[in-house]
Amino acid sequence: MSFRKFKYYAANGLQVLVPNAIRSKSARHLIDKYPMDSYIQERVDYYNKVNESFELPENESTRVGGYKKTGGTTYYFDLHKVVKSFPAQYFFQFLNGDIRYVPEYPCFLKSRPIGENNHNSVLLKLNEIRHFQFISDKQSFRNKKDMVAWRGVGYQPHRKKVIEQYYNHPQCNIGQTQPINGDPWEKGFMSIEEQLNYKFLLAIEGNDVATNLKWAMSSNSLVIMSKPRYETWFMEGRLQAGIHYVEVKSDYSDLIEKMEYYIAHPEEAEAIIHKAHEWVEQFKNPQREKLISLLVAKKYFEKSGQI
Repeated sequence: MSFRKFKYYAANGLQVLVPNAIRSKSARHLIDKYPMDSYIQERVDYYNKVNESFELPENESTRVGGYKKTGGTTYYFDLHKVVKSFPAQYFFQFLNGDIRYVPEYPCFLKSRPIGENNHNSVLLKLNEIRHFQFISDKQSFRNKKDMVAWRGVGYQPHRKKVIEQYYNHPQCNIGQTQPINGDPWEKGFMSIEEQLNYKFLLAIEGNDVATNLKWAMSSNSLVIMSKPRYETWFMEGRLQAGIHYVEVKSDYSDLIEKMEYYIAHPEEAEAIIHKAHEWVEQFKNPQREKLISLLVAKKYFEKSGQI
């Protein structure tokens, strides 16, 4: 286990033991002392798009006081530190895992489809330890290999299509690390440090979002991906093609063409990388991130008539 993961599990294991009265007092103090501004309000309203009052069926919902671990440990920890800041009698709905549909009632979850009709999908920063990893890249874009790198799970048909197209291409170091069953497009594990030697990094959506997108956008490599279909706390739905990343067709058939363009125009690549870094920077203030999470939940309980 890495030190980062050890620190996460240790800190969150301890926070579960904090009495709810202390947790609630701390949350109120943070909400009261932190200056509300348009940026914070905009993010709260983006994550929680519920603007009309709603009623939850109590028999199908979970009370704050009765919330227990039902899925992965990280989902439990990350939701626990938000909802346990509110009174025990409040109730809510939640979903663990990679969610690709919009639930019937407003519900806390990690991911949702991008679109206009996703109001019942209320985003929180869940499974943070897996998804919100940022890195410090010392190598400049121009000093990297004129190639693209990607490693990941190859179960999904849309990922297989990309791997099969470019597995043997001389400008690509692309391959699946799972499943390992003798397929011709398998390749060995490649660390993040090794991937940083490449000018281009693919961010291919998996079950929902591309897990590597956050650290890739914090690097000095240029992120290439098709238009995202799902989003998380990272607000993938607000990323702009040509501003924060390079967009390719859904089948990635124009990948090499896009790479060659930015190899020939490094100043344009560096401008996109700079904007990607600016995007990443907004998620690096732990106190503000906690505040926004609490305000997303507060709005949820207000709209459900519990505050």
